[in-house]
Amino acid sequence: MEELLEILKSVRPNVDFEHCEDLIGNGTLDSMDMVMIMTQIMQKFDLSIPPEEMVPENFNSAKAMYRLIQKLEDEE
Repeated sequence: MEELLEILKSVRPNVDFEHCEDLIGNGTLDSMDMVMIMTQIMQKFDLSIPPEEMVPENFNSAKAMYRLIQKLEDEE
């Protein structure tokens, strides 16, 4: 989780990612932020995020993103 939080803070340093649960819905993250986050997650964790997993529910909070990372790691 710490590595993910580092990625998120590098994109948006002023956001409290540990407590925010509606990053997409409230407009905290925009589409460019999402592209940067997905790219960094794929590089850092050596993962591929399939298009069907690129949905707001998987990116609305740091916890949701971490669950997605764990799921993708388990599938490898």
